[in-house]
Amino acid sequence: MAVRPKSPDFVLFFAVIALLIFGVVMVYSSSAVSAYVNFNDSYYFLKRQIIWVTLGVIAMLLTLNMDYHVWRKLATPILISTLILLILVLIPGLGKVVNGARRWLGFGSLYLQPSEIAKLSMVLFSSASLARNQEKITAFLKGLVPQLFILLVVFGLILKEPDLGTALAIGGTIFVLLFTAGAKLSHLGSLGSVGVVGIIAAIILEPYRLKRLLAFSDPWSDPLNTGYHIIQSLYALGSGGLFGVGLGRSREKFLYLPEPHTDFIFAILGEELGFIGTITVILLFFLFAWRGFKIAISAPDIYGSMLATGLTTMIVMQALMNISVVTASMPVTGIPLPFISFGGSALIFTLIGVGILLNISRYVQNK
Repeated sequence: MAVRPKSPDFVLFFAVIALLIFGVVMVYSSSAVSAYVNFNDSYYFLKRQIIWVTLGVIAMLLTLNMDYHVWRKLATPILISTLILLILVLIPGLGKVVNGARRWLGFGSLYLQPSEIAKLSMVLFSSASLARNQEKITAFLKGLVPQLFILLVVFGLILKEPDLGTALAIGGTIFVLLFTAGAKLSHLGSLGSVGVVGIIAAIILEPYRLKRLLAFSDPWSDPLNTGYHIIQSLYALGSGGLFGVGLGRSREKFLYLPEPHTDFIFAILGEELGFIGTITVILLFFLFAWRGFKIAISAPDIYGSMLATGLTTMIVMQALMNISVVTASMPVTGIPLPFISFGGSALIFTLIGVGILLNISRYVQNK
């Protein structure tokens, strides 16, 4: 007898809505100055963020009401489509170049990042594949190698854009999924060691990545160039104190801190709302992680458990990476803060993932 779906996890839903509200408010506050300077419209980014949030919430509600088993059948076609998009974005004339990176496809003012689709499609594909072949996961050749091959293809295409941060987020998420599926620790340890060597090589072989690493170790050695982002971010956070300088009263957003409404929005949040504001956002992500992993543990089948683990890990890992960059705990990677940073395709596909996670929660027996 089929299990009748119940109401979704409202705690997780609340956490997401609260983060989205933080995002809309902070996108406007952090972008008003640059929007007025560049577009003569202080509401330029706010209006677009409201549109993206609305579309994302609609997509979340749609996927919330779709049986998550549907994605098991669609996983392979979605991954193939993603691979095609990742190849197309690298073709000159098709992929849009911004700040030296070729990451966008589209026309006019409508653009999407195939790498954002890749995050979701890799979780969908790997969850379905691992659930189907769980008994093989302890075998290196039959279990791990097929998973690693797909991961390396996606990782390489995204790295070519270049976008090391997104590639690392995907790689880390799949690594967690492999661990959850029961892969041998000896295999994962060996692969992790090889992966670290590969990441170091990728950093050393690209001068700009090496400069970022050196800037991370000592940003004040080059305060006007490679260390500028980190120093201005720390100034913003340090200025906030306990309660912040007040909403809308940031000084760093007056064209001092680059990307104040995208990658470094957490710094503006800390400046304006202080430690209280930043810890509230962090606690909301902790709440999201708790409910997401609880859904994974209580899911009615292996596929649902793997899918919930992958979706939760992907979002939480991105949040951890972004906050680590902003607080100078890791080198600059260009990862946006989920639900809060300004963005179109990133926000929509993240909310689609949340909708799938909420649908899995509808089949959990004990919430």
